[in-house]
Amino acid sequence: MAKKVNTLERCDCDVIHQNIVNQVKNKMPKEETLYDLAELFKVFGDSTRIKILWALDESEMCVCDIAFLLNMTQSAISHQLRVLKQANLVKNRREGKIVYYSLDDDHVKQIFDQGLIHITEN
Repeated sequence: MAKKVNTLERCDCDVIHQNIVNQVKNKMPKEETLYDLAELFKVFGDSTRIKILWALDESEMCVCDIAFLLNMTQSAISHQLRVLKQANLVKNRREGKIVYYSLDDDHVKQIFDQGLIHITEN
């Protein structure tokens, strides 16, 4: 199957539209904020974490349940949950000896849903 190659369109001139550049520059978030945003999106760059987020969007679950669902070890799931928790994407609550995980808030679901909408567009 032939691979489709997209070429990048470029200007044929060296004109700088200074008013547009200044307008965008004034609205651009601080470098630290953009770095944090890039780090957040890196967390979404792992298919196991995406599967965990998908599962937790459906229901609160414990590590044992997630490990069984994804056919992985509890240790591997715990590691991924730690990454997700550090990124404030999941939270947990303890009920006796069981720790249940869920999405941290509605923002996580919105990010997830927007990504799904984007990749399924025609």
